[in-house]
Parts: sequence; C-alpha cells; structure tokens
Amino acid sequence: MISHIGDLAERNASLAMLSRTHGQPASPTTFGKEFAVFASRLITQEEMLENFRIKVKLNGASGNYCAHEAAFPGKDWVLFTDKFLSYLFGETMSDSYEMNFITTQIESHDTYAELFDNIRRLNVILLDFSQDMWRYISDEWVVQIPVEGEVGSSAMPHKVNPIDFENAEGNLGIANALFGFFSTKLPISRMQRDLSDSTVERNFGVAFSHTLIAIKSILKGLSKIEVSEENVLMALGKNPQVLAEAIQTILRREGLPMPYEQLKDLTRGKKVTMLDITKFIEGLDISDDLRKELHQLRPDNYTGIASSLRIG
Repeated sequence: MISHIGDLAERNASLAMLSRTHGQPASPTTFGKEFAVFASRLITQEEMLENFRIKVKLNGASGNYCAHEAAFPGKDWVLFTDKFLSYLFGETMSDSYEMNFITTQIESHDTYAELFDNIRRLNVILLDFSQDMWRYISDEWVVQIPVEGEVGSSAMPHKVNPIDFENAEGNLGIANALFGFFSTKLPISRMQRDLSDSTVERNFGVAFSHTLIAIKSILKGLSKIEVSEENVLMALGKNPQVLAEAIQTILRREGLPMPYEQLKDLTRGKKVTMLDITKFIEGLDISDDLRKELHQLRPDNYTGIASSLRIG
C-alpha cells in the first residue's frame, strides 16, 4: 500500500492542484504531495506496528506461581519463565513478545488494546484515503480505467463507479468497530479473572479479515486509476482567487496599508478571473519591480515547496 501510494506521489510530485479546506478552494498544493501525506502517515503507524511487542504470562491461576512453588519450592521461577519463553518463541521473543510478571490469572490485555488501536489508526488513515480518492474520482481529477466485462450500474450502462474505494470504506468501518470494542473490552476483567474475554478473542480474525479485504480493495482500485493532469489544472485555473493569500502576504511584507482587507474586498465570496487580479495589481501604488513580482504569480506556480517535499 505504501509503495503504491508512494509511487503515485513521485509521479505527480509537480502536478499543481487546487486544495480544498472546509470544502472550499484554498492555496494550491501538488497531487504528489497529497499522496505523500498518506504514505507518510502510514509509514509512521507501520513503524510503530513493527516495533510492537505483546506481553505474555506464565505465572499460574492468580499470577503468583502458587502451584509452581508448591511443587518445586525455591526454584527461580522468574528465570525459568524467561528461559521457557525464549525456548518457546525462539528468535522472535525479543522482537514480538515481552514477559509480564505482574498479572492476575490472565495477562491484562493492555498490549492487545495498544495493538488494536495501532491497527485502528492505520485503518482510519486508509479510510481517509479512500474517501479522498472517491472525491477525486467524482471531480474527474482521477479517472478510472474501465474493466472489460465489469458492470458499473444495473440500470445505467455508462457508469464506472468507484466501488473498490467504497468497498474498502465499508470494510474498514466494520474492522474498526470491532477493534474499538476489543480495545475497550479486553483490559477489563472482574477481580482476578472472568471469562467474558474468551468469546471476544475468537473474533480477532474477523477484524483482521475485514482489514485485509479493505487493503486488497484499495490496491485493486489504485490499479485502475490515472490522474487527469488536464482536469486537475483546469479546476485550478478556474480559481485564481487562491492567489489572494500570496498577494496580500507580499504586500504586507512591503508594508502597504490594509493588504488583507483589500484582497478580501476583491475576492471573498466572489468568482474572480485572472483579469480581475491583473487589474487589481495594476491599480496598486507600488514599484515596477514589485508589480512584476505580483504579475508572475499564477495558480499553477503558487505551490510553495510542495514538489520537493518527499516521504521520509
């Protein structure tokens, strides 16, 4: 998943794109940088997952080595436990498991909760990505490649629906509902032990399965899309008002009075054109060099350092 999204980030690193904050046109970004955001977020959670260790126990019916000590008094049970677990898990012991010597009848399952919260965060990121892809497809910034023999709609033959990303969204929701329940339920056990965790643990595989189905669906969806450079740039070109931020900031730098208010009067809630922007710049009492600097601003070159921002 990270590799696929990272590849999209590299291939579209310099493609200027309209941002949307609060759903409204905002300062431009690049398509590649927005893909990189998701890849970077996934990497952070993946690294936590790779370094995660589950705690285990081997200390008897109430966690005190009672029967052990009764049968073989004086034995170093802590040392025995360490040796036994090293034998049982081999080289994976230090990487995947950690001994918990202070427990009740059961290991407290706190690390289960931490693990499931980690996976739940991964799933939330994937859900966020699926919803953004759905929107990009809806806006025709991302185009789906039709698959021979596939039916998009039972009634509308023309449709190519983003079913893979929708499928992923649904499965991630189910998985996270289960993971969330696991995390809040499992660390709770009445007194030294109750059995309510046992039936819950039998459903771990269900949550993992829905997660896996979702990941496969996203990968399938990514294999059938391409970014439409033409449509992305067209949408950006229709919103030159996004240059208001750049112009007012430069004018503020030069000490001109009320630059924000001037740009607000020109652009807020209005559909302006590049001609409107040009006329505004021409009407300013500024130097020729500053005027030239402002005229060089375009929506497709006002992307800051987005194209140079890289994953990791």
